Amino acid sequence: MEQLDLTPWRCPEPLIRLKLWLRQARPGQSLLILLADPGSRQDIPAYLRRQGHSVQSLEESPTRLSLRLEVAMRPPSS
Repeated sequence: MEQLDLTPWRCPEPLIRLKLWLRQARPGQSLLILLADPGSRQDIPAYLRRQGHSVQSLEESPTRLSLRLEVAMRPPSS
């Protein structure tokens, strides 16, 4: 599974980088997402679910969140 480490950046940079990754993603593709920014840890899972993607929290601590993303079979148009 591919990994996208967004821990070095603060909002809105993680979301921007994730959106760029999603542009080239294939339906059904999986991605491990690592987040540290408190705003991103809250906003990114909500954004992905609104877009119809499957999101599973793998590990959560006060300073870090690991998510497993599965790209929706029919990605919504942006």
